[in-house]
Amino acid sequence: MAIAHYKRAIACDTGFLDAYNNLGNALKDAGRIEEAIHCYRQCLSLQPSNPQALTNLGNIYMEWNMMNAAAQCYKATLSVTTGLSAPFNNLAIIYKQQGNYGNAISCYNEVLRIDPIAADSLVNRGNTYKEIGRVNEAIQDYLHAIAVRPTMAEGHANLASAYKDSGRMETAIKSYKQALMLRPDFPEATCNLLHTLQCVCNWDDREKMFLEVEGILRRQIKMSVIPSVQPFHAIAYPLDPMLALEISCKYAAHCSVIASRYSLPPFRHPSPLPIKGEGRNGRLRVGYVSSDFGNHPLSHLMGSVFGMHDRGNVEVFCYALSPNDGTEWRLRIQSEAEHFLDVSSMSSDMIARLINEDQIQILINLNGYTKGARNEIFAMQPAPIQVSYMGFPGTTGAPYIHYLVTDEFVSPMQYSLIYSEKLVHLPHCYFVNDYKQKNRDVLDPNCQHKRSDYGLPEDKFIFACFNQLYKMDPEIFITWCNILKRVPNSALWLLRFPAAGEMRLRAYAAAQGVQPDQIIFTDVAMKQEHIQRSALADLFLDTPLCNAHTTGTDILWAGLPMVTLPLEKMATRVAGSLCLATGVGEEMIASSMKEYEEKAVSLALNRRKLQDLTNRLKAARLTCPLFDTARWVRNLERSYFKMWNLHCSGRTIEGFALSRILGHPSLRPADHEDQSGLRDTLKYLGANAE
Repeated sequence: MAIAHYKRAIACDTGFLDAYNNLGNALKDAGRIEEAIHCYRQCLSLQPSNPQALTNLGNIYMEWNMMNAAAQCYKATLSVTTGLSAPFNNLAIIYKQQGNYGNAISCYNEVLRIDPIAADSLVNRGNTYKEIGRVNEAIQDYLHAIAVRPTMAEGHANLASAYKDSGRMETAIKSYKQALMLRPDFPEATCNLLHTLQCVCNWDDREKMFLEVEGILRRQIKMSVIPSVQPFHAIAYPLDPMLALEISCKYAAHCSVIASRYSLPPFRHPSPLPIKGEGRNGRLRVGYVSSDFGNHPLSHLMGSVFGMHDRGNVEVFCYALSPNDGTEWRLRIQSEAEHFLDVSSMSSDMIARLINEDQIQILINLNGYTKGARNEIFAMQPAPIQVSYMGFPGTTGAPYIHYLVTDEFVSPMQYSLIYSEKLVHLPHCYFVNDYKQKNRDVLDPNCQHKRSDYGLPEDKFIFACFNQLYKMDPEIFITWCNILKRVPNSALWLLRFPAAGEMRLRAYAAAQGVQPDQIIFTDVAMKQEHIQRSALADLFLDTPLCNAHTTGTDILWAGLPMVTLPLEKMATRVAGSLCLATGVGEEMIASSMKEYEEKAVSLALNRRKLQDLTNRLKAARLTCPLFDTARWVRNLERSYFKMWNLHCSGRTIEGFALSRILGHPSLRPADHEDQSGLRDTLKYLGANAE
């Protein structure tokens, strides 16, 4: 009826601008999009600067993910009038999606100039502030939005997230519960509440909540909705590995949608000409993309890697997604990498273009699904071979990520179905570290700390776990309590990581019959001190659901043995790989929770056996594969050449184990390479094959 009415109005007056706009809106509502676009364009042919038609046309382009065209329409509108909030709001959404946070905030400021109590825009600006780390400003925007609209569940949930990021865990939990009281069917709030409860070891309703969250996830995946549990959280949850894969797949697909908004044509890649290595036929161009070039565990672990690459064979490009933090870690990588580019102020499409213009042949994603990632860059496929490594211990689920660099223990072939990528198995251990270059002071007996420095009892056997508290679960904590009760005069040393978990863990321990003085908490220390003081403990107890990764290398370098229990997912097997790569690791790996408990008790009660293990671990630090960064870099380069030459051969992408092809002339092992860690790994896998 409305469509016919507007058509009659136009027939009576072909210059009736409002009728064209209204007809376009009616046609759009009826799903007749092409006709709607024609109406808006008719209006613009009569008045090229008509703000309503420009905005309406922009809205259609935005719905079609034609973001550049939509942005042009909104900008044209704002060149005519700055009194409309909708173009500013939509332009802000586009800028934020494209990573242009400064312009997004400026646009939200304009929306709030026009309408100071626009609650949705307050929340959206808060979200933008939060994404760039300006958490206090985000909190103020969320509080303002809630004051305007107290029943706004999204405002309470986003406020909770900001409180969590600022370390105010209990306040965050209250805000999530308020959001769920206002909107009981709120999957994001439910899932984020669970994660926050995990962070503070609040396990009261854990089993019930995990069942609820798993149901939410399966429904969302079935409905092709982005899951409310992030892939990085999923790796630490007791979820079926195939469900974790599906979660990653959905996030990868969402990154492809984001990439499509830039409307880029497919990139032309470098010609697939074989490179034989050792300077013949040119060098392999390898790009590393990360938001963690700075004071971050990734840079602590990989600081020397970028400068250690053989410049005769490999040309290295580092693309920094974060601005310079001024730390020694950033400055070191910046000075040692052959090419270091700060692309933090560039949009994702500009970064992808730059990578392609640099003719990168192998592009490494060092983030995965971690904070600061811009995976849409990889979804644009600026390089012919794209690889996931180090930042995310799990599958990306992304068809545009071809390989995952891992090892035979962490990702054995019998578990290959839980990965979307082809597996590249490095010898020994995939997890690199930089201790031999940066932390040799730990080996100096004159630099040792004393237990009294931290209020640790001199006469007790001290078990330790320095993992973040979210990695713990009731089963492992009960096992630890059993160990404490079986080992006389023992204590468990934990970190306030975060502090909000201490009270609950003390209460749980007391309920298990553990004495108060058997649980010791200390604050998180700076990196150097943390590694040095780790040696004050007698035995490290790992968390099976999500292992010690960086922390695992820290304590092994300090000469502290551990007990670990590998499961199926990648994040549950890293500590075992670290142990095996020391050459003495088989004694540290359990095959069941019962064996885990027995190993810990046995080592604690047999001090001679534990001292022998500790001595062998300390003696191996300068010779074992785990801490040999230079050897690790050579092996990584060999895997890159294998990937590239497979690509050049035109064969289907396939996984490979580098240790099985080291006889190839271009993949020769380093002189006198110690194979003890590799032998331990293969021996362990053979003995424990399914």
